[in-house]
Amino acid sequence: MSASVESAEGEFGVTTERVTALLDQGASFEGLLTFEGTVRIGGRFKGEIFTQDTLVIDAGAEVEAQVEAGMVIISGTVKGNIFARRGVIMHPPAVFRGTVTTPRLKIDEGVVFEGASQMPAS
Repeated sequence: MSASVESAEGEFGVTTERVTALLDQGASFEGLLTFEGTVRIGGRFKGEIFTQDTLVIDAGAEVEAQVEAGMVIISGTVKGNIFARRGVIMHPPAVFRGTVTTPRLKIDEGVVFEGASQMPAS
């Protein structure tokens, strides 16, 4: 488990101990992804992602998607719009281009954020 994921557990009450699925480096997928539990993306993904749970985008990953999730933790490159019910955390070397809508947003120093954020009351 990476340090960025471990720090998210304490901050937002996220548990990422059990990974439901993994799209690792060297793999790519295009389409609709729905899941329960925690999914880690380390490769390339293009499409739509829907979950009530946690999405982790590892450093080196490239994601172009519309995301609706409970919690999103980003260390890779993401282009698209994110709607997260609980929160979004971005750790370097993350690059984000798009719009984030979430009640809790944490962007660490060193992250590239190009876009907009909306933070409705939780």
